[in-house]
Amino acid sequence: MILHQIEALKAIGVTEVVLAINYQPEVMMNFLKDFETKLEIKITCSQETEPLGTAGPLALARDKLIDGSGEPFFVLNSDVISEYPLKQMMEFHKVHGGEASIMVTKVDEPSKYGVVVMEESTGKVEKFVEKPKIFVGNKINAGIYLLNPSVLDKIELKPTSIEKEVFPKIAAEDKLYAMVLPGFWMDIGQPRDYITGLRLYLESLRKKSSSKLANGPHIVGNVLVDETAKIGEGCLIGPDVAIGPGCIVESGVRLSRCSVMRGVRIKKHACISSSIIGWHSTVGQWARVENLTILGEDVHVCDEIYSNGGVVLPHKEIKSSILKPEIVM
Repeated sequence: MILHQIEALKAIGVTEVVLAINYQPEVMMNFLKDFETKLEIKITCSQETEPLGTAGPLALARDKLIDGSGEPFFVLNSDVISEYPLKQMMEFHKVHGGEASIMVTKVDEPSKYGVVVMEESTGKVEKFVEKPKIFVGNKINAGIYLLNPSVLDKIELKPTSIEKEVFPKIAAEDKLYAMVLPGFWMDIGQPRDYITGLRLYLESLRKKSSSKLANGPHIVGNVLVDETAKIGEGCLIGPDVAIGPGCIVESGVRLSRCSVMRGVRIKKHACISSSIIGWHSTVGQWARVENLTILGEDVHVCDEIYSNGGVVLPHKEIKSSILKPEIVM
């Protein structure tokens, strides 16, 4: 999903992306190396040696974020997906003249979240209310920000929360504004939400760029297939499926509501639904994988195995069925 964010940033003229990473940065950088050349955008990494919260990494990357131009910079949580209306956000930021802009999204049950209380006419943020017991609003932080460089002066190089420590200070100075996010939004940090986010993304793609979606007699609903993937005969794929680069889907396979990542092989007559299949994994012939099964990298499910909600750590071979949701270590 981070690739979609980088593509959206590139589309509005961003020339450099800095990734704040605290674990195995080389894995992410190796993955993105090809895209750096393809998208013609510089991708660098700022590595934390200790967890710094949601604001501390900005202080750590200060030298990379300040170029002397005084221009604002975007900050995006990597686990949110939307249509990324970044151009509109730039225009909004320019018009209100404040120090920081945040995107907010409407939710049905605001009592579960921290609510952003704002002036409807101007977007000026008045305060934040954590999990309110009485109704104060229905807009929550969407994890997409546009900040002036001066915001960095408010952040120390230590574990700091941008939501709880930095933004309230800017709001108290009447310099924080919120823009209501148009279209869909989803926090995809959990597997169930990832599957929902995939559906929303594919729906958006259907409306905006349907030519990118697969079509044919074996396709049902919205399906995204990388051009290097190979699909066998007699398959039925969809709805809400994404198939990554280099995947091989053999004949007679059934896929629905699932993400199949780079280099996966799915053997004949396997059935996968509501699951995530990790990089370079294999699903055997006549295997059935469902109910939010998550396969880590390089997992091999043997022939005729059933997985009912199994969460399998990387580099495992599954020789017996997983009959109820459990973690396989």
